[in-house]
Amino acid sequence: MEIFLKNLLEENNIDPAKIASDTFLKLTENARIADLSRSITDKKKQIIDIVNIYKDKEEFKNSRIVMDNASAKKEYVYTFDLTPYPNIVIKEIKNIDSIGLNFDAEAVSVYGVPLLANSVELYLSFYNKNDENQSEDIKTVTLLVNADPKDLWNNIPSDKNLRYAKGDMECFVGSFLDRKIVIASTRGRSHAHEGLSRDDHFCSKDLLNGWSIISVADGAGSAKYAREGSRIATESIVELFNNETILLELDHLIHLYFSDSNHEDLSIKTDNPFDTGEDTLEKEKIKIKSSIINILYKSVRSLHTLLSDYAKQESISIKDLNTTLIFTLIKKFDFGYAVLSFGVGDCPINVISKDFNEVKLLNMLDVGEFGGGTRFITMPEIFNNPSMSSRFAIHKFQDFSKIFLMTDGIYDAKFVTENKLEDLDTWKAFMDDLNGINEDQFKVDFDNDINIEIDLLKWMDFWSKGNHDDRTLAIIY
Repeated sequence: MEIFLKNLLEENNIDPAKIASDTFLKLTENARIADLSRSITDKKKQIIDIVNIYKDKEEFKNSRIVMDNASAKKEYVYTFDLTPYPNIVIKEIKNIDSIGLNFDAEAVSVYGVPLLANSVELYLSFYNKNDENQSEDIKTVTLLVNADPKDLWNNIPSDKNLRYAKGDMECFVGSFLDRKIVIASTRGRSHAHEGLSRDDHFCSKDLLNGWSIISVADGAGSAKYAREGSRIATESIVELFNNETILLELDHLIHLYFSDSNHEDLSIKTDNPFDTGEDTLEKEKIKIKSSIINILYKSVRSLHTLLSDYAKQESISIKDLNTTLIFTLIKKFDFGYAVLSFGVGDCPINVISKDFNEVKLLNMLDVGEFGGGTRFITMPEIFNNPSMSSRFAIHKFQDFSKIFLMTDGIYDAKFVTENKLEDLDTWKAFMDDLNGINEDQFKVDFDNDINIEIDLLKWMDFWSKGNHDDRTLAIIY
């Protein structure tokens, strides 16, 4: 009370020292003055409370809040940190629905999946919880939604009037021996962005005498008519083997080759396609193996001749038709599946064992030795190369889970390096990916396979930075 009176007197230019001490004592003990001072103190406190309400709101309004960037078509969650502003309550966020997001007032969180790339101003409607009237104010924050990388690529249809035009995507489902097969092929983003044609191609067919074949090719991006080269290569090799004489001879040789062999799979490795000697095999086996390879070699050689003749007929260079090629010719015998394979280029053929405890690469890939470059079936020099024989292989499998053939649009993105093609953990991750454990949650359902070709096409639209080549994947299951 004494301090209060002194301050009051000084505020009104009255010197407390000039008031007699008895008088000052009486003033401090005056009940009326005591009541009035309490009233004044309370009013001052109310004023200070109001000041603090405005101060807190103003500080929050002027604070710098940087929300994490969102990404279009991806789950987003951001929680506001109100620790420095314990009295502030965000009631709602206006304009948030314009980008497909929601606001949880209790959790003070923004969540949802923004659909489009945008830079949007969000208006935070807030109040101070100490304010009896809960009068609202607005704070503006900016949210940046980054574009889905896929949306940055054009998808221009290819010209259907082009020479050797083909569809931008193609798929196939059917039977393959006593199994099923699904194949999908689609343009890569690099081609779609410029309205160019798909260069990949495939062909699958049940042949005579119980054999089946699947061929896949990746036309060279640098070749003017690679799209036609891949088509001719895949379709022609199938027809070259659809020959009863050839298949009956293969039947006979395969029976002889595996009749008393304990080898689960035998790969052909020799210096030339007509002499496939291996010291570990008896001479008769060597002769049979050589005969099988000779049949395969002749058909592949005939394909090269066919491509060369076609180029002359069309008045183009055979280099304009440059394409890789892989194929596998399969028949089920009483001893299991005989699998004959061939490959030129960088497209792999893999088989997964029935119990998924082993994965095997069935062909040689043209990588590493050529500094990342690949070889093409259109190159005459591959037929004179000592490594030609290693492009052919004969395998026997009692049973298997799945067989895969793929172009590098799949291989580069999902396996990256050749050594991963026989890595069991990498293949398990790949199968998980096919089973829906991926960013897009697209699943290829091998059990409920009514629309499996559509499932596979959707799955193949995955995003992989730097990998935008055509994609073709064939699965025997």
